[in-house]
Amino acid sequence: MNNADKLKIGNKLFDSRLMLGSGKYRTIDDAVNSINSSDCEIVTVAIRRLPTNLTNDNTSFLKFLDWERLWLLPNTAGSQTAEEAIRMAYLGHELACQIGQEDNFFVKLEVISDPKYLLPDPVGTLKAAEFLVKKGFTVLPYINADPMLALHLEDLGCATVMPLGSPIGSGQGLNNLANIQIIIENSNVPVIVDAGIGTPSEATMAMELGADGVLLNTAVAQAKSPEKMALAMNLAVQAGRLGYLSGRMEKKYYANPSSPLNQISQLISE
Repeated sequence: MNNADKLKIGNKLFDSRLMLGSGKYRTIDDAVNSINSSDCEIVTVAIRRLPTNLTNDNTSFLKFLDWERLWLLPNTAGSQTAEEAIRMAYLGHELACQIGQEDNFFVKLEVISDPKYLLPDPVGTLKAAEFLVKKGFTVLPYINADPMLALHLEDLGCATVMPLGSPIGSGQGLNNLANIQIIIENSNVPVIVDAGIGTPSEATMAMELGADGVLLNTAVAQAKSPEKMALAMNLAVQAGRLGYLSGRMEKKYYANPSSPLNQISQLISE
């Protein structure tokens, strides 16, 4: 990839546009090997799943990752209210400090009060985002693919917007394609497609639309070979980004020969 084509979130620059989750893996080895194979630079971790003190815990997979290369993205998964999410965000910063990232105020903001479909709560998300932005956090809000909500969150000062492709963990793909495209067209902050992607081709499709990045977890963690799928997702995101930057050919109603007759005649005469 072009060295100038970096992903900027807040005041941080990243080479990789693939972000990987850390849940649902069968083993710690699967998680660590997949993260390494993906070549991602941002790893998101649910604060509720971690011990409050990593120093005295030798079982957490965080101990096996290279935090000189990786950037921790704490997420507030499991928070049903804005207040819960805010508390989780502060705990996330404390955990980032424990791995040597004292300047890490990133938070993936999730406020989900719907237990069946796990759809994000727009009102709670707005409320928590406004508070956390004012407190200096770099807020990456997880939202439904709602173009107006995305604009409101951008106006509040969120560093990205993260619309879902389909319900989290469903693997249904990009069911909200039209709305995601509207969000991409209207956004002045990075758009990260988050949730629902199940295959590398779907990751490529999101990037070809012009998304700035993709965050996924279950598609890798629950694959038969998580490490291979992580590599496939890495290549898919790169391919989609290159395709978007290259600019696709214009669609035509009729066939257009690859070797036009006048070009063939010219070759014969030569």
